[in-house]
Amino acid sequence: MKSPMSTHHKTIFGNANLLDTIKDGSIALVVTSPPYPMIEMWDEIFSLQNPKMAQSLKDGDGNSAFELMHRLLDSVWDEVFRVLCPGGFACINMGDATRTLDKHFKLYPNHARILAYCQQIGFTTLPAIIWRKQTNAPNKFMGSGMLPAGAYVTLEHEYILILRKGNKREFKTPEEKLNRNQSALFWEERNVWFSDVWFDLKGTQQQLNHDGTRERSGAFPFQIPYRLINMFSVRGDTVLDPFLGSGTTMLAAIASNRNSIGIEIDRGLSKAILETTTKGAVDFCNRCIKERLDSHLAFVEIRKREKGESAFKHKNKPHAFPVMTKQEIELKLDYLKRAKRETSDTIIAEYTNATSK
Repeated sequence: MKSPMSTHHKTIFGNANLLDTIKDGSIALVVTSPPYPMIEMWDEIFSLQNPKMAQSLKDGDGNSAFELMHRLLDSVWDEVFRVLCPGGFACINMGDATRTLDKHFKLYPNHARILAYCQQIGFTTLPAIIWRKQTNAPNKFMGSGMLPAGAYVTLEHEYILILRKGNKREFKTPEEKLNRNQSALFWEERNVWFSDVWFDLKGTQQQLNHDGTRERSGAFPFQIPYRLINMFSVRGDTVLDPFLGSGTTMLAAIASNRNSIGIEIDRGLSKAILETTTKGAVDFCNRCIKERLDSHLAFVEIRKREKGESAFKHKNKPHAFPVMTKQEIELKLDYLKRAKRETSDTIIAEYTNATSK
């Protein structure tokens, strides 16, 4: 497979628990951040699909509401398992919830409930990433303040669950192996990205401001799907987000030279998705690529000063700069040439070699 110079991105408006337009085994990677059960802002969307949840919340029965919400998500994970190819990954950004119902404060462990179900249907569970979202708000501590036996630990992290369908994905032909090599990460990126705690996501950040759609969609920072897509897929793969929201995962796929499909239940987000994936996308994605290249060159200079010229024994072919390992020799980054609307729900992205810009 040659590295693609164009990719295809499609939005499907519908319910994530019915992906009948997507073929079995056609998706390499799922990256998503679904509505979080027992977080108040999502009560309405869950209750619209099953009114029993609203009654459970009204009755103060948090356990029942929690389970009913997750049963709706269970049907999504069933579909995700079906559409993933053998060796394909699912990366699910999910936070636990704390809530007081009927004067009873409690943690609702969303991540554990999802892991239990996904293991049950056949997923292989891999080490998760903790996304540390520390806040310095003075009122972040809950309970009795300085007095013991009545305070609660503050909840300042979310999980990125990492699941795989079956055994490791195989790359058999010379073409597949070359494409995998061209999709490599820099050595110094690997050391940060494959850590189990992410607390520094400064990098390139997406500026989403679509009349409050970020709050409505619960979008996560661009760097989260961008890292995951580069960690768990190769160029030309198709990435699925069953809860597309304002389109962050799709933009990350565009920046990564992957195809993508996004499922979104709210047609009101159509404009936000289009703006995210086309308006300013070329400049945004190219800044992201340039930052990766510049960051690597800065790493090279620092390491040469510390270790000398002999610090690098390998040279990258497409970009002609030093790299740490043999696995980085074919690594190739492309700039985005254009992202254009083909139909009302389809985007075509075209690329040019980063070395020629």
